Parts: sequence; C-alpha cells; structure tokens
Amino acid sequence: MKWILGLGNPGAEYEHSRHNLGFRVVERLRRLLKASPAGGGAVVRRWESRAEGVALLMPLTFMNLSGRALAQVRRSAVMEAADVLVVADDLHLPLGRTRIRGSGGAGGHNGIQSVIDELGTNEFARLRLGTGRPDDAGEFREFVLDAFEKDEEPAVAEMVERGAQASLAWAREGLRVAMNRFNN
Repeated sequence: MKWILGLGNPGAEYEHSRHNLGFRVVERLRRLLKASPAGGGAVVRRWESRAEGVALLMPLTFMNLSGRALAQVRRSAVMEAADVLVVADDLHLPLGRTRIRGSGGAGGHNGIQSVIDELGTNEFARLRLGTGRPDDAGEFREFVLDAFEKDEEPAVAEMVERGAQASLAWAREGLRVAMNRFNN
C-alpha cells in the first residue's frame, strides 16, 4: 500500500488557508480515484483505492501534531517510510511551484517535523506546494493561516491539480518519474 498524507488543519475556518494545500490535494485525489472511506478514527480521516493500492490520509490533529494521526494508522497497518508521501504547503517556494523529493529535513515546517518524529526517519517522500512568502518575515504564522487572495486562486487550483497528478505518478511509477515530470 502507498500512503499519501495531506497536511492541513481541520475546520471550516482553515479550509481555504495556505496551510491546507495538503488537504486540498487529498480531496482531489479522493475524487480522481473514487476512493472509499476506510475508517480512520478520532484523529485521522482515511480513504482507500484498493485497485490503485493507495490510501489517502487527512490528519484531524491540527498541523503541528500530524505525526499523531500517522501513529494511529501505523498501529493497525503495515507502513514503511518508503511508502509514505507527505503533501504540504511550503512558503519557501513561490506560489504555484511544486517540488517532490525522496527525503530531507522539515525546512521549518512543524507538520513535517511531527511526521519525521513519528516515523523516526526523514527518509520518506514529500511533495511541497509553494505558497510564496509574506513581505514581513514576522508574519509567517498569520500568512499560512490566511486564505489565498482571489487573484491567486487560479494558480492554486492548477497547483492542486499538479500536486494530485504528481502524487499519482509517485504511487504508480515511483519517485524518480514523479520528480522528473513534476518538479518545476
């Protein structure tokens, strides 16, 4: 099974925030794969496409505790770090850019750090989706929790679609193919 973990914050107030790009990609994948609900529990929503061998995960723990959701799933499923793709926002990338890699640090992203802590390794794939950065470096927290501007939404929609396709390429064809095709 390939595990695609989209990071974000639960709740309507965060639905369109920059921090919820991972959730948006999982939602798109859920529709593309016609994935079925597969339980999950109190801290994670889970869907599966058995035909594709893909499980989609959406933590309900808030961003900084995303690893707790993964821990819950790992208690009842065999999950190797090499079979995990984490999809998250990245304010170090310009708006609309995507980057998929096979390993690396958290880059200051608390959700990814929580996953690293849970897995005990940073050797898992991650797909980062660019949000751009605020002009004032002291405003990072507010920036990622704010919604995209109306004029940014077309670029965001395109990036979410690209993120979904990159995730599918990773699951179906492997990391190298996904990197070659989707890193822009």
